[in-house]
Amino acid sequence: MDRMLLMRSFVAVAQVGSFSRAAKNLSSSGSLVSRHVAELERQIGVRLVNRTARSVSLTETGLRYAEFATRILKEIEAEDANIAGIHDRAEGHLGVVAPKWIGSLDLGDAIAAFSAAHPKISVRFELGGLSDRTYDFLDSGFDVALHTRDLRDSSVHLKKITSLPFVLCAAPGYLAARGVVTHPNDLASHDCLVHSNEPVWRFGRGHTSTLHKIRNVAYTSNSYLALQKAAVHGRGVALLPVRSAHEDLLAGRLRIVLPGHGVPERPLYAVYGPGRLTPRKISVFLDYLARWYKEHPAPVPAAEDAPPGF
Repeated sequence: MDRMLLMRSFVAVAQVGSFSRAAKNLSSSGSLVSRHVAELERQIGVRLVNRTARSVSLTETGLRYAEFATRILKEIEAEDANIAGIHDRAEGHLGVVAPKWIGSLDLGDAIAAFSAAHPKISVRFELGGLSDRTYDFLDSGFDVALHTRDLRDSSVHLKKITSLPFVLCAAPGYLAARGVVTHPNDLASHDCLVHSNEPVWRFGRGHTSTLHKIRNVAYTSNSYLALQKAAVHGRGVALLPVRSAHEDLLAGRLRIVLPGHGVPERPLYAVYGPGRLTPRKISVFLDYLARWYKEHPAPVPAAEDAPPGF
């Protein structure tokens, strides 16, 4: 039988000197409390109480054990309250893992701002190493994993933080030499700069969207920043995050390709552990991220960023 339950019954008896009154205080029965004390005596191997027809008193050993049990129960209650308080307070350690490409962009700004706003939370923010199994981040000691793909896993919680816009673009010199792309099918005759995890590009939105497998791959990387540099150097056409490409578009180093064929936005999801009660530090973090992205929307590429004639 559970030792803590037995100790609570014994301490209640020691405080009032009666099985029936102790049972009333515990919302139990006198016979059950009596059995608890007898079982505790059996486990310890000593007699703790003197039982008579009219009263219950503690033996010398019982007095000593009552002091010990009372202290232990109070320490457990205090620690339970302390742990519950930590759960309900926005403090402690918070481990976050994200893909390299998004972590090196504005997500890094958002998490840095969060850390400054919540100095009692010690943030561990790591980039890369995300497994295809959505729950592996928990085994690696992280509290939150950020993904940019659709996820289906009922064993973890999922919260959409924002949507990330993308844009198809190329350097003006490349377009001048190879010609303006007027339709997604034209990409078959153009050099394409492709992310290694994205061999297929989607154009349009919703039910009208179409998939185009890129066959003329001129340059591959697992880094959007590396693809962007290759695009600026005139190597070909790249599909890039708007937040990353915006400055090069603004400076004229890149131009929008196929402005009339929108490319879908990517979701940014936060994945965190299962359970009905989410620690306060996690809920505060997720709310902060969602609010940060609303307050810092992605720039909208201007029409003049497209090649002439569009």
